[in-house]
Amino acid sequence: MIAASDALAGGFTEAPLQSARAFREILEAMARPGTIRRVAGAHPPAPLSPAAGVALLVLTDPTTRLHLAGGADCPAVRDWVAFHIGAPLAAAEDADFALGTWDDLHPVTRFRIGQPDYPDRSATLIVECDRLVPHGPALTGPGIETATWLNLPETAAFRANRALFPLGFDTLFTAGDHIAGLPRSTRVEAI
Repeated sequence: MIAASDALAGGFTEAPLQSARAFREILEAMARPGTIRRVAGAHPPAPLSPAAGVALLVLTDPTTRLHLAGGADCPAVRDWVAFHIGAPLAAAEDADFALGTWDDLHPVTRFRIGQPDYPDRSATLIVECDRLVPHGPALTGPGIETATWLNLPETAAFRANRALFPLGFDTLFTAGDHIAGLPRSTRVEAI
């Protein structure tokens, strides 16, 4: 059984300031795909990284449906989300946000990609990684001057997602206190 006090800990201690800073870093990560940013302030329960906790605190609320996949779908995380965010848990097909490792989120084709008249009604995947490094497939497109690189878990799914543009899901990668973004508009080089 998870102690109630465990669910109460790990949120922002200075919410207005910390959430504003974190939101700015997440916006920068999405505006400049492939760049690795640092975020701070959350201490969620295992197996979540601090960056994943920050992303949840900043991006979700009681009106955003959240899907927890694999190891992230555990009592400690569910209790932490309920106390700090209040986001309702949802099936993958209905989620506004989904959190888990890349393998746990598969198949990613089950997540919402928006509709032609409402492309913004899509899911954002928060992918927990062991590490984030500026090596891997080349990324090009909006927000990238020439090219940037990021260690993606694979390229095929992101290339297929880009082919759906303006539809498709957006992705945040988290590892420790680092975060990187990959919007659906980014072109991913095949390896």
